[in-house]
Amino acid sequence: MTGNLSFTLARLAEKLGARLVGNPDQLITGLATLQDAEPQQLAFLANSQYRKFLADTRAGAVLLTEADAEGFAGNALVVKDPYLSYARISHQFDRKPIPVAGVHASAVVAEDAEIDPTASIGPGAVIESGARVGADVTIGAQCFVGARSQIGAGGWLAPRVTLYHDVVIGERVVVQSGAVIGSEGFGFANAGGQWQKIAQIGGVRVGDDVEIGANTTIDRGALADTLIGNGVKLDNQIQIAHNVQIGDHTAMAACVGISGSTRIGKHCMIAGGVGMVGHIEVCDNVFVSGMTMVTRSITEPGAYSSGTAMQPAAEWKKSAARIRQLDTLARRVQQLEKQLEVVTQGPQDSSKS
Repeated sequence: MTGNLSFTLARLAEKLGARLVGNPDQLITGLATLQDAEPQQLAFLANSQYRKFLADTRAGAVLLTEADAEGFAGNALVVKDPYLSYARISHQFDRKPIPVAGVHASAVVAEDAEIDPTASIGPGAVIESGARVGADVTIGAQCFVGARSQIGAGGWLAPRVTLYHDVVIGERVVVQSGAVIGSEGFGFANAGGQWQKIAQIGGVRVGDDVEIGANTTIDRGALADTLIGNGVKLDNQIQIAHNVQIGDHTAMAACVGISGSTRIGKHCMIAGGVGMVGHIEVCDNVFVSGMTMVTRSITEPGAYSSGTAMQPAAEWKKSAARIRQLDTLARRVQQLEKQLEVVTQGPQDSSKS
């Protein structure tokens, strides 16, 4: 919803519980980076590599820690975590259009679908039989909500989101455009070289306060449901296969691919491009770095990586050539170790036998 796009620093300090340094009447009408901010915009310093821009910023005020506020000549809102404070205050400057309650004339809604009167159903949306849409839900233009699917209170579906049948969405869930939830999982049995499709008769259950990025797909379960826990954050273009389970407050960056029946714990962070094979388990509090291929279960919390970091092309080619030689080198080392063992032990004394 669109906020009041003009605040005094005193008002912003009150909202954030911040210590105000400078002019309490300074008017703030927007947010910007340190290097691009104008005199009526609020900036923030959350990464030390941007500290070099602080002295010359034109921002009307800056969100700073106590340490960074020392010696700063401009207006400041002093907080413990500038990035978190920026995240919280950003909603006050959000220009997202305010939805209007009611069903658009061009929407197609089944007679037995239950639509809360406070919900907003956009142009061209389709709500199938038995579906339930909760209070203050926004369903954008051309969305599809399949039979018996449910959307909890406060949900927001951007235009062109697809929910297949028997998908249950919790409260305050955000789903970006192009996302598909409940698509049929990749399940086939091989019969004499030909593939026999397996009916995917499970559903998808999504917890509260989840965000699902644009063009992300979450497949329905083959038998039991695919499960997405509370507070999970999924970036754009992620593939979640059938019967995957993701624990509460886990976050995944773009282009992650999770194979079927994998279980991921709570409070995990999965960086961009990570792939996981199926039928493995990842415990709580795991960080997986970008482009890692996870081929076995992870049972201990911590950070995990695979692959090689970027190098100049010529160096990488040399490294790749050496990697191909590793098996031969390992065999030669084994032979040398055996020869060394014979030399160090010396000849056997036959008189002692």
